[in-house]
Amino acid sequence: MGEQDPSDRLKGDQPKELKENGTGSFSQFSSSVRAMVRIRQKYQAMKKRRLEISALSQSIMSPRSTSPKYFTFENLHETLNSKPASPRKRKKKRKVMYPSSSLRAVPTKERSRAKNCLYLLCIIVFLQVYNAIENLDDHVLKYDLDGLEKTLNREVFGQHEVTERLLGHLHDYLSTYVHNKPLVLSLHGPTGVGKSHVGRLLAQHFRSVVGDELVMQYFVLHHCPTEDDIPQCTKSLDSNISEMVNQAEEMEKIPVFIFDEVEHMPRELLDTLRELIQPQNNNEYLNAIYILISNLGHEDITKFVLHNSSVAVSGRLSLSQELTPLLNSHLQRYHMLFLEAEFLPFMLLEKSHVMDCFIDEMSREGFYPDRSHVERLAEELSYYIVGEREFSHTGCRQVVAKVNLL
Repeated sequence: MGEQDPSDRLKGDQPKELKENGTGSFSQFSSSVRAMVRIRQKYQAMKKRRLEISALSQSIMSPRSTSPKYFTFENLHETLNSKPASPRKRKKKRKVMYPSSSLRAVPTKERSRAKNCLYLLCIIVFLQVYNAIENLDDHVLKYDLDGLEKTLNREVFGQHEVTERLLGHLHDYLSTYVHNKPLVLSLHGPTGVGKSHVGRLLAQHFRSVVGDELVMQYFVLHHCPTEDDIPQCTKSLDSNISEMVNQAEEMEKIPVFIFDEVEHMPRELLDTLRELIQPQNNNEYLNAIYILISNLGHEDITKFVLHNSSVAVSGRLSLSQELTPLLNSHLQRYHMLFLEAEFLPFMLLEKSHVMDCFIDEMSREGFYPDRSHVERLAEELSYYIVGEREFSHTGCRQVVAKVNLL
């Protein structure tokens, strides 16, 4: 016979025991019932849990995936311990990522031939510039401006600023041979301040370095004394300047033209000179130096120097530079020739400068320059007195005459 179910056995034995004993033990009955209830609850719980797992796995797995259609205990432990998969989230659109500066594969460096050509070009340009600078220095050396500077500092008194500006203009112009316009320097100042003396020193110096044929020293009252001579003087001046500039072009030198006493020059001569200075002329006319000497504007210079002699000049321009606009407006009204000129105003000479003139002239004439004697000679001249400073009315003009009387 097959085995009997424990529940059936209990059900069959229970009335039999109750009938045999008459009264059954209630505790034994209740324990059996509780055991049956617990078994049933566990079974129901396991069945519910299995259904939940099966539904969850079906929702996650693809339709083609195979899953058991009936309950088994195989792989149950792994299924219980595994975490349920989270629902698939919608992927966000990725940002555009640019490559970083560091490259995984470093490109091989190839030497460019253009760099070598560039280096060679830089070297050639440097050598050309260096050679040009050397040529400029060589061109200036031919005119010996250092010697001219020593001569001016030794023989011109009280005009240190003017001589510096004069040498600066000459150095800049003589540094090269090709120019787009001639150099025109206009020397202005009162009587006896050294204008004509500077003109003579310049003529002597340039005659020694470029030759007599390339230097013209023109005195208006000597070369053109009367009005009847003006047409002939105009023609002669034009032909002489043309001949000199052509000769200088052949010799590759710069001629120098010095005109003294310009205030006495007739307007016809001034017009002729302006036509020669104009930049529209040929190349040979553009390589020349013109020095104009006159006392035009001397009243303005005297008033300006006396008015500003006692004013502190710290943080200001020099008196010579401040005078330039004043002379410019005055002289341009006099004649259009001065439009092309660089102005060099000479200042009034003080008493100490006049004494230096006496010492120099007495040394030339063979007199011993006694200090007390020089002071007595200087006291005989007239002066403008501004504060503690004394400015000579006639500069050093009367020095030679007084030394000749000794």
